[in-house]
Amino acid sequence: MTGQKWVRSSLRSIRDRLAAVGHPVSSPTVGRLLKDLGYSLRVNSKKIEASSNHPDRDQQFDYIAVQRAAFSVARLPILSVDTKKKELVGDFKNAGQAWVLEPTAVNVHDFPGDALGRAVPYGVYDLANNRGLISVGTSGDTPAFAADAIAAWWQTEGRVTYPADTDHLLLLADAGGSNSCRTRAWKERVQVQVCDRFGLTVTVCHYPTGCSKWNPIERKLFSQISRNWAGVPLRTWETLLAFIRGTTTAPGLTVQAIFQDSDYPTGQKVTDAEMAALRVEPHAVCPQWNYTIRPRTPVTTPA
Repeated sequence: MTGQKWVRSSLRSIRDRLAAVGHPVSSPTVGRLLKDLGYSLRVNSKKIEASSNHPDRDQQFDYIAVQRAAFSVARLPILSVDTKKKELVGDFKNAGQAWVLEPTAVNVHDFPGDALGRAVPYGVYDLANNRGLISVGTSGDTPAFAADAIAAWWQTEGRVTYPADTDHLLLLADAGGSNSCRTRAWKERVQVQVCDRFGLTVTVCHYPTGCSKWNPIERKLFSQISRNWAGVPLRTWETLLAFIRGTTTAPGLTVQAIFQDSDYPTGQKVTDAEMAALRVEPHAVCPQWNYTIRPRTPVTTPA
């Protein structure tokens, strides 16, 4: 190997190297010749799904489609959930462009110490009604926080939108993060904070590792929020929440946002005894990704 392979070839460097071997030519001519040969300046293209070659990948996607169809026919809630990219709140650059008379001045460096805090947005997207709810936290992105966001959706959206006898919902989630299929605390918190509290049966289907972009919330909700606040510094909590609530699309997307400033410490452990007490029923198909959690006791009083 030679070091020459790792030198970036600009038009000027190619011109100089051609001149060194007896082919004098200008930089514009080098550019034109490269274009004639089909070359152009390009950025990297994210097309490779790392760690997504699991042997059960296709089977899981087929199973998710079957579950979605069954819940849709039964008119039961189908929710896509995930954590959006965390954001520093303050005078920081926000990716994208905005129509302004002059560029907005922001901090040169994104030092967390200069921020009002770090926003942790956990989203719940209702596929049937094209409605989203974002719970904006200030603490850890934990299973307890995720479960609280789902509980908040049921209290503010689900009970109002769906019939009073609705007792079952489907969650579509990534395989990792705060709603990881491998995390005991995720199952335990859904059991306590959603199933036991509201008397709901919850079926969870996880997308295979490396396939998070197929989770509907990514393109249906998160991308629309990012587009809405593109190029605008999220200087205050109120600004961030307002941009989330102001997100809409031509098909009629509406989004609600709630501010959750409770403390969610990380590292919470679930004992073997606590796990054994859960009513988690793995499915026959890809049980590591598909399971149903049922309430342990009937709800006798409104929560």
